[in-house]
Amino acid sequence: MKGYWLVLGTDVTDAEAQAEYGRLWAPVAAKYGARVRRGDEAPTMLEAGDKSRILLVEFADLATAQACYDDPDYQAARAFAMKAAQRELVIFAATLD
Repeated sequence: MKGYWLVLGTDVTDAEAQAEYGRLWAPVAAKYGARVRRGDEAPTMLEAGDKSRILLVEFADLATAQACYDDPDYQAARAFAMKAAQRELVIFAATLD
């Protein structure tokens, strides 16, 4: 069973912080084999408040998803993500076919 991060975010309000997050996230994603899954169309957010962005990040398993989140390098990147926009992140395991 794969592990996932579901990230719900508002519009980016600090483009520089978002760019720095992206720069720091890339090597962490590679380290943990993370694959960002994006939909082809904008999501319809029905019960998520003012969230306008949704990302699904796929990992080999739940333990890898959690280890990536706990990694000090990710936590350093996360600080920039939190400056860039408001967001919520959920970690879960599922079989999605």
